[in-house]
Amino acid sequence: MLGLAVGLLTSAYAPKRGDLERATDLFRLFREQPTPELAESARAGLAESLSPNERLQRAYHPCTSYVIVPLFALANAGIEISSEFLARAATSPITLGIVSGYVLGKPIGIVGTTWLVRRLTRGRLRIPVGWAALAGTGAIAGIGFTVSLLIASLAFSGLELQEAKLGILSSALLASLLAWMIFGLTTRLSPPRRTRALLGTAETLIDLAVPVEDNRDHIRGPADAKVTLVEYGDFECPYCGQAEPVVRTLLHNMGDLRYVWRHLPLTDVHSNAALSAEAAEAADRQGAFWPMHELLLQHQQELRPVHLVRYAADLGLDVDRFREDLRRHVGAARVAEDVDSAASSGVAGTPTFFINGHRQYGPYDIATLTAAVKHGKGSGGARRAG
Repeated sequence: MLGLAVGLLTSAYAPKRGDLERATDLFRLFREQPTPELAESARAGLAESLSPNERLQRAYHPCTSYVIVPLFALANAGIEISSEFLARAATSPITLGIVSGYVLGKPIGIVGTTWLVRRLTRGRLRIPVGWAALAGTGAIAGIGFTVSLLIASLAFSGLELQEAKLGILSSALLASLLAWMIFGLTTRLSPPRRTRALLGTAETLIDLAVPVEDNRDHIRGPADAKVTLVEYGDFECPYCGQAEPVVRTLLHNMGDLRYVWRHLPLTDVHSNAALSAEAAEAADRQGAFWPMHELLLQHQQELRPVHLVRYAADLGLDVDRFREDLRRHVGAARVAEDVDSAASSGVAGTPTFFINGHRQYGPYDIATLTAAVKHGKGSGGARRAG
């Protein structure tokens, strides 16, 4: 009766247009600048666009899927428990074989195979987690249930089937306890050792995957600078517009710095971003990349084709040639190369900065970037990108 009452009182309706548009705006902000705060805002906006009925289903899903349904399955497993049956199953090769295979075989197989692969490749192939995390995952893999029961019913019958079912259910319980023990013991380690046990010692790929090339990239500043600042940007991204004066100030104040712009048009949220990047490449064919770069970031609300052609005229370019290059998408391949390099470096939002090949996290105000550039200069430019 309680379930019926809840169902009758919970409203259900299709998402409203206004709610969807608001959620889209929130997601667009997150797409442009993926920060935890904007992620939480986008998540809340998406949830609020759904009806209470949909949200209620999602809220109760863990309970129904991980508690109620397993209990229902256990109640219908069809095992008659008695002291005589348990004593027989305790020495049954079927029950013991299944328990050994799941509880011991799964973790030993996973950890052992990983160790063997690492040895054979002499460390070239390494797991991105620690051995405790791998062992705990291997223990969890020993939990078999519905498919195992199905296979057992095809392989056995009668009392042997009952012994197999008991072995499967016992394995699920023992594997859960083993995983709990592994992770429980791991939490008792000191913080540094616990971090190594769970995360390992492999470094996360945070470096610039494609080095800077002097004869390809768009570069400002001295070629022999100790510090290289690479920005993946989108001409329509408002955050890139905010970062532009910061970068200009850095170039003015820090003489030993070269700056590289790489295209990353977020075409799913910025309809004019790709063509704007191609416009910059078209201007580059006439030796005017950086003047066009500045104009595009100064007029982010006016990036339609008519505006791009006007900027070309303002810069004194050959407008007919510029317009033809845009029409033929001459710069599209060059832009695509930058997009591919961004994906290789794990870049998804704009602006994203790399200093001497290392990704710069956090804000991009003048104080933060100046400190990061000074740190890069102090390290001697050993990891200079290019």
